[in-house]
Amino acid sequence: MAQIENLNLSQQVTNELGRAIIAGEFDGSSGLPTEAQLCEQYGISRTAVREAVKMLAAKGLISSRPRQGIRVEPENNWNLYDTSVLKWMLESSPSLYVLKEFLQMRLAIEPQAAALAAKHGTAEAIDQIAQACNSMEEAAQDDGDIHTPDLAFHTAVLLASGNRFFFQLRDFIRTALNVSIQHTTPAKGSKKAIAEEHMKVYKAIMNGEPERAKTMMTYMIEEAMAFIDAEINKAKAG
Repeated sequence: MAQIENLNLSQQVTNELGRAIIAGEFDGSSGLPTEAQLCEQYGISRTAVREAVKMLAAKGLISSRPRQGIRVEPENNWNLYDTSVLKWMLESSPSLYVLKEFLQMRLAIEPQAAALAAKHGTAEAIDQIAQACNSMEEAAQDDGDIHTPDLAFHTAVLLASGNRFFFQLRDFIRTALNVSIQHTTPAKGSKKAIAEEHMKVYKAIMNGEPERAKTMMTYMIEEAMAFIDAEINKAKAG
């Protein structure tokens, strides 16, 4: 029996089943175990199982209807903007392909966000970008962790854009960046170079140069895309 700790039981079951669905352990033909089977498998109450089922249904992974049981939904119905779904996808085996799609989306959003920040960013919002860049430079000089300020930089640019729709993507972008950075930072090989590239975006925003801000952000994302493509090709060749 896969006994689960008595802490946030529904969320833990949601995580277990969500990962399993995305990994392909359950699909539309097999479905999920019944409520009774899940209660026995995890050693939890029917109430906790039902709450987990509701969470997974809200994420588009399953549907549950009378006389139908719990059915796994096709991948096209999954809510890819849900940070848990994205995290589970990135943890699965084809994560490089998910990262590539994610970078393609970033190309459609972040360069424009940088341009808008250069046009309309408030002094306070732009100062947050500056703080993130300064933290990246300090970490690079000390060979420290630039991961956290890197995430802060991209969130700050979305905020400075003044576009509420862009800013609401911050958790989605941070979730995928957490994985993406683990691939691209070692490939880049120089934390100082990474910090310098982010600083160029910041300076363009600070100087009110939207086209340059857009170009520099595009360059960073396209470079990351090249690293991911190289890893994909290497995996294919191996």
